[in-house]
Amino acid sequence: MIAAPASGSGKTVLTLALLRALKDRGYDIAGAKAGPDYIDPAFHAAATGRPSVNLDPWAMEVDRLLALASAQETEYLLTEAMMGLFDGAADGSGSAADLSASLAMPVLLVVDAAKQSHSVAALVGGFVRHREDVAVAGVLLNKVGSKRHEALLRAALQPVGKPVVGVVKRDDALCLPRRHLGLVQAGEKADIDAFIAAAAQTVAQSCDMNLLASLFQSAGNAGMAANRVPPLGQKIAVAKDAAFAFCYPHMLADWRMQGAQISFFSPLEDEAPPLDADAVFLPGGYPELHAAQLAAAEQFKKGMEVVVAREALVYGECGGYMVLGEGLIDGAGKNHAMLGLLPLVTSFEQRKLHLGYRRITSHGSFPLGQKLRGHEFHYTRAVREEGEPLFSVCDALGTDLGTSGLRKGRVMGSYLHVIDAEGGAG
Repeated sequence: MIAAPASGSGKTVLTLALLRALKDRGYDIAGAKAGPDYIDPAFHAAATGRPSVNLDPWAMEVDRLLALASAQETEYLLTEAMMGLFDGAADGSGSAADLSASLAMPVLLVVDAAKQSHSVAALVGGFVRHREDVAVAGVLLNKVGSKRHEALLRAALQPVGKPVVGVVKRDDALCLPRRHLGLVQAGEKADIDAFIAAAAQTVAQSCDMNLLASLFQSAGNAGMAANRVPPLGQKIAVAKDAAFAFCYPHMLADWRMQGAQISFFSPLEDEAPPLDADAVFLPGGYPELHAAQLAAAEQFKKGMEVVVAREALVYGECGGYMVLGEGLIDGAGKNHAMLGLLPLVTSFEQRKLHLGYRRITSHGSFPLGQKLRGHEFHYTRAVREEGEPLFSVCDALGTDLGTSGLRKGRVMGSYLHVIDAEGGAG
């Protein structure tokens, strides 16, 4: 696991660089992401050419985590942590450290050393000793200013007794562009392969790659994925493009393993869902950045009307939920007509962050299950949301957050992203 004391330490770029560098050296490797992140796994896939999976220690049971990790079918798995190593949900559970302990996954600690020298020993020493069940196996120093700075850091870390796997100098070229929900998506960065290749060369030259490879440990026995999420239908059409990119691979894998057929279509390309679909899934993404294009997608709109008329099930999450509504107000205050399938208007004009894990209970029948775990992460807000609610929701601490989402016949959705069936580790 690549982890750090805090967000912003450079984990993602270093993970991409090390994934590519190890692949280039002949290692059979895949990436994984701790926690509920859609964007980083796409970058991992770009680095390795293999799918990356989410391993969420708050929402998933240990057997589920083991099953997903082993399903990668590669000899090596490099997992990127989220936030700081010991940072979890509001109740303190579900941290990257919990994942490390559950899967006996050693940690390579990335330290942003730009503004410290000898104090690095107290920082790293504290992380090494904080939990006996979490093995910090080595240190990767990032954003180091000079040879003298490196020498000070190395000398300070000697008493800690953990190897320095690499020292990466401060380099503005090792940065990825960001937007309001995180990094700009991998598919939107035309030069992503060249960026990863250059980063891999830089980081590999700064690291002892043999020492890095020696830190990997054998995994335990594969788990049984007892909490597979039921499919929405037998023939599921999934929206997939820059506006609808936030879809968990393990969810689609669950559906396929239970016999569902999955096809994809692009609303941004004005494509309609297939006529034989008995369910349509509109995942989250960035519809607020493509509102005008979606409003003009007449074939998409007509196709969705046909789907609803045939009484197929339609489900939207977050951005997909917004598109199911009557209107989406963009950042400039212009209201764009959406599908009009739910009595909902959302706005990106006055932004407010909604963030956190959620315990979800459905009102009435819901195809994905009665008790679920998920998360919420968006800046838009509902300025009109009327009708029958879809869920009752609590946060990770059990605080009642009221209801979420809407249901109208067989059309339903909410701002929540479902991760797994209830029964996770939190």
